[in-house]
Amino acid sequence: MRKIVKYVLGDIIRNKMVLVYTILLFVISLSVFNIETNTSKGILSLLNIILLIVPLTCIIFSTIYIYNSSEFIELLVSQPIKRKTIWYSLYFGLVLSLSLAYIIGIGLPALYYFPNAKGAMILIVGLFLTWVFVSIALLIAGSSRDKTKGIAIAIVSWLFFAIFYDILVLFILFQFQDYPLEGAMIVLSFLNPIDLSRIQLLLQIDAAAIIGYTGAVFKIFFGRGLGILICILCMCAWFLVPLWLSVKIFQKRDI
Repeated sequence: MRKIVKYVLGDIIRNKMVLVYTILLFVISLSVFNIETNTSKGILSLLNIILLIVPLTCIIFSTIYIYNSSEFIELLVSQPIKRKTIWYSLYFGLVLSLSLAYIIGIGLPALYYFPNAKGAMILIVGLFLTWVFVSIALLIAGSSRDKTKGIAIAIVSWLFFAIFYDILVLFILFQFQDYPLEGAMIVLSFLNPIDLSRIQLLLQIDAAAIIGYTGAVFKIFFGRGLGILICILCMCAWFLVPLWLSVKIFQKRDI
């Protein structure tokens, strides 16, 4: 596994898209932190960017990489290596490279400007999003042989989590405003890793005014500390379950 991870990691780090991704995050983070003198506003401005760019880059790049590595994967499958080992190696190679890009691009500037729990939470939120959307990308790529279809599914998945989910929440709130919806909102928040990440960071900085309806319900039900813990556990499930499913699919796949 170590040799495969090392190869994938080296291959991705040399990729120009990863370099562009790293530089883009670094420039954005420095710009936001230097423009905003208010700590909370700076973190919130950066959060909005992170919640869009990180999931989009991770899911699209990882999906394309898996499809473009089909010949390499076929070669590995022909060797006496367990399929589970091959798939996990691809995942760890992708995750390590994209996580490194995020740490350099946003994590280090965040910790430099905010050497406290807020800066650490920015780092944690971005890393979780990276792990989750790489995991989802592997599930998509493992489920569909068609590259075009796989990339389309990846884009639609990102659109749902980043945009359509909020529209769905607003629709439910307006249509069923006469009913108690607190429980339903908590369940809906569990179904979106981007919303969980947003709630997790906003609970950390205690931004009550902009935490949103789902975040407010989350805080009322679980409180600040327990709410953050539940968000972290849910994010762990979000990258472990799709990864496990993708491994099962890859093991049964006829290559």
